[in-house]
Amino acid sequence: MTISCARSGGEIGSQRRPLLARMAAFGLRAIASQRCNLHLQIKPEEVTAIVNDFAEPGSLAPTGLYIGGTKYMVIQGEPGAVIRGKKGSAGVTIKKTTCALIFGLYDEPVTPGECNMIVERLGDYLIDQGI
Repeated sequence: MTISCARSGGEIGSQRRPLLARMAAFGLRAIASQRCNLHLQIKPEEVTAIVNDFAEPGSLAPTGLYIGGTKYMVIQGEPGAVIRGKKGSAGVTIKKTTCALIFGLYDEPVTPGECNMIVERLGDYLIDQGI
């Protein structure tokens, strides 16, 4: 599976106001050797660290979660299923599905709960579809 990326365009999650600043889906099979250049600049080594944290929950906590060189403090997630990070008023939610990682990044006025709901519901839907 290759990496596919999508920009939210300010419409994911709400008809009234933009919610997610950026959103992307990364296929797990070729994830370490590819990168997404569409609005989510993430390095292969950053993705590798994220994948490792899903396998060994808590491994990102000492060093932080990096996405595109930006460091996020790792906050409570669901071991093996969801990683959450925060940096000031911005943050990220990453949901692992059967064969992909779903990333959602947000900033004010979006709340962490809104981002979590969007990313996790999408991830749960994909899991139900076998993806």
